[in-house]
Amino acid sequence: MTRHQHRATVDGRAAGKPRRTGVNRTARRRRVAWSAMAVALTVPLTLGAAGGAGAAGERAIVFARYTTAAPTEDLYAISPGGGTPVALTHTPAVSDVMPSWSPDGKRVAFVRYGSGGAVDGIWTMRATGGDLKAVPGTKGASDPAWSPDGKRIAYAMPVGAQREIHVADIDGTPATRLTHTAADDLHPTWSPDGKYLAFNRADTAGNSRVMKIRLSTLAQTAVTGPGSHDWTPDWSHGDRIAFSRVDSSGFAHLYLIRPDGTGLHRITSDRFNDKNPSWSPDGRRLVFTRGGTDDADPEHLYLVRADGTAPTQLTKTDAHDLEADWRP
Repeated sequence: MTRHQHRATVDGRAAGKPRRTGVNRTARRRRVAWSAMAVALTVPLTLGAAGGAGAAGERAIVFARYTTAAPTEDLYAISPGGGTPVALTHTPAVSDVMPSWSPDGKRVAFVRYGSGGAVDGIWTMRATGGDLKAVPGTKGASDPAWSPDGKRIAYAMPVGAQREIHVADIDGTPATRLTHTAADDLHPTWSPDGKYLAFNRADTAGNSRVMKIRLSTLAQTAVTGPGSHDWTPDWSHGDRIAFSRVDSSGFAHLYLIRPDGTGLHRITSDRFNDKNPSWSPDGRRLVFTRGGTDDADPEHLYLVRADGTAPTQLTKTDAHDLEADWRP
């Protein structure tokens, strides 16, 4: 996959599709590709001197970051209580993006690419950032999502001119293609019981909607309506799916909906671009990325309650912080 294709899906649109108001990126997005704690995360979070004090029992948030000075992405982790992010990877010639926690919090799956295509695919590592392992058969894949039982990974994979949702065991086999459409199917997220995946489907007209597929039958159901611009869904441990929608304001806002398509409502409404929501383990809050209209506009992580109240800025440096995933 090219750098442009990797970053395109992060920006909330399928690779090669027309740019849209609100979540679009500038030339930096065209040249830079897609977008664990340094402590034992099986115990209550404490980042120590390097990462500030984390409150007992807090679960780490892992995310991808790049800066103007360091234009390839690395993975970082931060306490939801704030502090200094802890670097988990540092690979100047390779980008590490799209992290996804294992359900036990011991490992992180992510996309690694670079070095002229010599490195490209899904990898896993310890929560502390070491013991890297490539997942075979995932060259060109994106959007890894770890299953609730910890045994499988869902991801988007190029098939001809579009991307389709696949699922494989953690060792990469057997890889099963789940969707067969002329659209781009991206960003899978598991239901809590592991029986369904939600994802966003981007059609040739430039629209994208949230879909749901039952793994046992491959039956598919639309969760959001046609003509929408809906991206990056995340399924809570309860009965709600959060996603980013470019609405009539021209900006991307966060919305919630039930998996059956009812109960749609918006939870952010400021004139910013809000994307890539990820639920807290208790379903009470979300972490998301805000900002990023161009390279001069940093992207920060924010927290917000599920009812849309108390938005709080989590990261504050002059960086682009993306694709956060809250440890289960």
